[in-house]
Amino acid sequence: MLWSCRASDTQSPTWKTYKNPRYSFEFPYPSTWIAAPMPDNRDGRAFRDPQDPEVEILGVAGDRLPEIELAPSGQKTPHQFSQQNFTTQQGVIGKLYVELRSDISLMRLTLIQGRIRYYWQGRSPSKEFPNYYRFFYYVAGQYRIPLQVEGREGERLREGDSRQ
Repeated sequence: MLWSCRASDTQSPTWKTYKNPRYSFEFPYPSTWIAAPMPDNRDGRAFRDPQDPEVEILGVAGDRLPEIELAPSGQKTPHQFSQQNFTTQQGVIGKLYVELRSDISLMRLTLIQGRIRYYWQGRSPSKEFPNYYRFFYYVAGQYRIPLQVEGREGERLREGDSRQ
C-alpha cells in the first residue's frame, strides 16, 4: 500500500477516482490534488499537487491520438508497442516507460484496446522524481479501461454496453 505521495508526507492520502465520461477509463488521484479544466473534447484530465504544481498526473484516450505526440523528446518514431512490460491491477497488459531528463522526469503508460489508445502519465521535476516514483507506479497500476467482450456474431462490445 502506498502511504504517501512524497517522502516528507506523514499521512496516508485520501483518494478520489477520476472517471472519464467519453472513454470510460479511470484512475485514482489524491483528494487534495487540483483538477485542471477538462478540455472541450473530454478526452482526459490532468491533476496537480497543490503543494508543487509542477507535479502532475494525466490520463487521456483517443482513437486518433498519434503515439508520436507522447514519444520521448528527440525520438522521431513512436514506441514499439510489441515491448509490453507492464500489467495493471485490472490485468491489462501495456507499455510502461520512464524518461529521466535534466529538468522534468516522467512515467508513461500506454494501453491499447481495439482502436482506442489509452495513456497515463506522471511527471515531476527531476530532482523530486525519486520521491514520486512509487506513487506514479501505484497510480499507473490502478489505471482501468473498459474491457471488450465478444457480442453476438463476433461483434466486440465494451464492458457495460449492450445491443438492443
